[in-house]
Amino acid sequence: MTIANTVKITGENYIGFQKSSNGTITFKTHNPATKVDNTTIFYEACDQEIEDALSLAQKAFPFYKETSAKQRANFLRTIAEEIENLGETLINMYCNETGLSKNRAHGEKARTLLQLRLFADVVEEYSWIEACIETSIPERKPIPKPDIRKMNIPIGPVVVFGASNFPLAYSTAGGDTASALAAGCPVIVKSHPMHSGTGTLIASAIVTAAKKTNMPNGVFSNLNSKGIAVGQKLVQHPATCGVGFTGSITGGRALLDIAAKRDIPIPVFAEMGSINPVVLLPEALKTRGEELAVSFANSITTGSGQFCTKPGLLLAIDDAALQLFLKKLKREIIAVEPSCMLHPKIKGAFEKNREKIVEQKHVSSITATNHCDDNYGQPSIASITATNFLKNQRFQEEVFGPFSLVVICKDKNQIAAVLQSLQGQLTGTIIGNNSEIKEYKNIITVLSSIVGRLIFNGVPTGVEVCNAMVHGGPYPASTDSRFTAVGANSIKRWVRPFSFQNWPDSLLPVALQNENTLKIKRLVNNQFTNSKI
Repeated sequence: MTIANTVKITGENYIGFQKSSNGTITFKTHNPATKVDNTTIFYEACDQEIEDALSLAQKAFPFYKETSAKQRANFLRTIAEEIENLGETLINMYCNETGLSKNRAHGEKARTLLQLRLFADVVEEYSWIEACIETSIPERKPIPKPDIRKMNIPIGPVVVFGASNFPLAYSTAGGDTASALAAGCPVIVKSHPMHSGTGTLIASAIVTAAKKTNMPNGVFSNLNSKGIAVGQKLVQHPATCGVGFTGSITGGRALLDIAAKRDIPIPVFAEMGSINPVVLLPEALKTRGEELAVSFANSITTGSGQFCTKPGLLLAIDDAALQLFLKKLKREIIAVEPSCMLHPKIKGAFEKNREKIVEQKHVSSITATNHCDDNYGQPSIASITATNFLKNQRFQEEVFGPFSLVVICKDKNQIAAVLQSLQGQLTGTIIGNNSEIKEYKNIITVLSSIVGRLIFNGVPTGVEVCNAMVHGGPYPASTDSRFTAVGANSIKRWVRPFSFQNWPDSLLPVALQNENTLKIKRLVNNQFTNSKI
């Protein structure tokens, strides 16, 4: 029998392995497609439940961090199995809380399982601990050199905030949770109120997996919330050692400020807003304009534009090829049927923020910016000259939804000026023919300085989960551009370097012992080797 046949969503919180509903604040999730509330009543975590969850996590940490790589990998793989066992129960709940299609649900579920299994492999592979050994030189003059051995160790309990636009891949068992658990950190999830039912089902899978693999009670908790109070209290709590967040600049900045004001500040790894500038070079528009219009119309509107990597800003030099491109892009955008957005509040924010842009002086609407009925977002594009773009910082604000702004430039110097005026971004894209790229080296240099990922002849939507991926960028794309929120290296957010000096070999962690029974690659006296010492 699968979990899908036995899980009953009661609206309770998971405080470690126990369910709890002691709070008095309740709420329901909303089906944006049918425009009605879902039936389950959820209970916002009260102060005592927050305290209990963090107390359990704090008690679990000394035991969980000492689990072996094999044990943690088994835990992560078992979570993936339990999520698979949820079957159509999970898919139906996902769709009922988001208005997204079953195909999207299955795709995001597959990505979630991929991430969990990736981090199982990562934790067993050991390179993330960055083992480094400097053996002693007792005879060194004038001072003997001690034996010093370094590795990364987990930081402690981590609070993860579920994202509104990815109820699976960036939420309860998403990349933040998977990477933190892989590192040896207990996780407390602040479930997103728009998909609490989906979060509860995933939480049930994680708790079941924790029990099956003999993980300590408190290694995972899932707390419901209607507003922002629960999240604020979690970040303020002295047991919290790190925070993972995916969402708006306003929300991420608020958490960063709360964490900085604590008696002991903690890191907040927030992936926030981005307009993902795209530079369309003249020869590419001349030779591939129609093809590019189709690609970017699709990228702007996929998922109703509710991706953090949606191309929100297109830059090009004004010429006949650009005008033909814009005509084709207009036709393609108009042909896209409005699609359901995640929630009435998100739909309302989309229209409000789009209006802030199109109502500015000198902005020309290329397509109509009509208000759609119900909870659907009308795809649209507008344009402005680079001269006027540079006069108003409001044009840099993200519009979360199916909208993009085209900046019409006089020459490549204006393109560079616009890029130099931008704040940090997740992605930057260059669309060009190989023969013309050399003429725009300065553009590439400028764009590289403000983004975390540079794309050539592609669209920015879509974030591959792999070792080489960087999903982050200079502020405000993320709060720390040295780290990624996606991919194997995201585990490094949840560890800190730690050195042992002159410790007996038998008392060292296995990864640092002379024999190297794990056969891992280590930096020993400035040479990488997997040999024993």
